[in-house]
Amino acid sequence: MTDCTREPLLFTSLHRKKVQADFDGGKITSDAGALLLREVDRRIGLIDAIDACIHDPRDPDAITHTQRAMLAQRVMAIALGYEDLNDHQTLRNDPLFQVATDRGVDDEQPLASTPTLWRLEDRVGREAMVKIVEVFVETFIASHQTPPEQIVLDFDATDDPLHGRQEGRFFHGYYDHYCYLPLYVFCGDQLLVPYLRPANIDGARHSRAILKLLVRRFRQVWPNVRIVFRADSGFARWRLMRWCDRNGVYYVLGLARNPTLQRMAQPWTVPAEINHARTGDKQRLFGAIGYAAKTWDRTRRVIVKAEHNDAGPNPRFVVTNLPGDEQQLYDEVYCQRGDMENRIKEQQLGLFADRTSSHWFSTNQFRLLLSSAAYVLMDALRRLGLKDTDLANAQATTIRLNLLKIGARVTSTVRRVVFHLASGYPLQHLFRQILARLTRQPEPALTFL
Repeated sequence: MTDCTREPLLFTSLHRKKVQADFDGGKITSDAGALLLREVDRRIGLIDAIDACIHDPRDPDAITHTQRAMLAQRVMAIALGYEDLNDHQTLRNDPLFQVATDRGVDDEQPLASTPTLWRLEDRVGREAMVKIVEVFVETFIASHQTPPEQIVLDFDATDDPLHGRQEGRFFHGYYDHYCYLPLYVFCGDQLLVPYLRPANIDGARHSRAILKLLVRRFRQVWPNVRIVFRADSGFARWRLMRWCDRNGVYYVLGLARNPTLQRMAQPWTVPAEINHARTGDKQRLFGAIGYAAKTWDRTRRVIVKAEHNDAGPNPRFVVTNLPGDEQQLYDEVYCQRGDMENRIKEQQLGLFADRTSSHWFSTNQFRLLLSSAAYVLMDALRRLGLKDTDLANAQATTIRLNLLKIGARVTSTVRRVVFHLASGYPLQHLFRQILARLTRQPEPALTFL
């Protein structure tokens, strides 16, 4: 065995004082703020619910790492910015992770290794993953103390680039690379459905089936809720709209422009062009037409936005069965779907939802669910702990940097585990305030030293 030297690391001096370092700091973590995520999970019961969805075929007498601890280990790591399974070769020894998974601090027994975690990911089947999505939906329902009057369900597809020869890969002409085509459903900031799909399909594939299931469940618990289905032009399919019309679901969907629509919109596009030429100012006129594509079952209301600016005409079309003023529906309802794109970017970029590097499609779907669970935890932290604070609308990466990446020295005795957080941490009052909210304790008073 190689002898590891403990010689100090020498840096340039500070005036007359030597500056040196070593790796003998003992139990120190850089992620002590994840204790807040542990409290969030205890509050909403997310990891326990996911654990209950997955059958564990292992012999109970031969288990070293419980399935629940491994799930917590993976979800917490993703939330903290560790995207790779290989990271756990070191993280398994971190006392913070041992506490966050409820396993307990034990120097002689680290958490699960990378191969053990990989075997977990590889054995989760389709039935279990469907149940996990149901957990996300039930978590959303439980977050409402009173029935909402209206919920808006945002549907959107995005690309998940592939750099290997993964099962189900396909070259997508629009995105110009090999990818998967995941479908997301959000309601506001809250994630309901993350569904991985191959890219050789229509972008709206299975959206009608998913909408039916969501509407059925929401009307079971909230019989009088008004449900609005919102999406871009990729989801303006007549069978989907017909189902909404027949089942009392409102929709507001983008509609791709075509020569017929542009001709029917001339009562607004022509005056917009004339007014722009006369004044030089940007023009926006709104109207409505009755339109039916050849494949549609009937005529539907289409909102026309006739915009003309220095770059030329920029008409937009939205098909809807919502009553109301055209401009208000366009500006205050349809355009708000753009926020969902920010939520997808937050999950893709900040929580590594595109980390689908396994060869097997089903394993990659489960990895998307793990990332989604991390998102649900972070969003619950934002919703339950950060309301009316400066970070109330912060993205996951900002929350991670400000609240989770805190250095701490850890001491462990028979009776307690103590995290000695960095004395120079600048958001100490906010940290105390969040903890009080999550544990339902009185919030601390703000003091000035």
